[in-house]
Amino acid sequence: MCEANAYLQDTEGEVLFMEAVDIIEPYEDGLKLVDIFGRQKFIRARIKDMTLLSHRIVLEAAEVRRPASHEVVSPAQTDRADILTP
Repeated sequence: MCEANAYLQDTEGEVLFMEAVDIIEPYEDGLKLVDIFGRQKFIRARIKDMTLLSHRIVLEAAEVRRPASHEVVSPAQTDRADILTP
């Protein structure tokens, strides 16, 4: 098996975010992770480091960019319950 576990690094160390990660897709505002069962999570983070032989992916929370008062925010952008924000 070649899946890796993804950990989110915080001020107190690393916390398991997702097990058996199979796919990581980069997006402008974060990463989409998909496990071997097809479950998906989106996180506003960047990859801090990956150790493939150890099957570890360490994520670091990204700063959340707040929309300016004149920007239009669609309901799809605000209704994503699976987004983790610091």
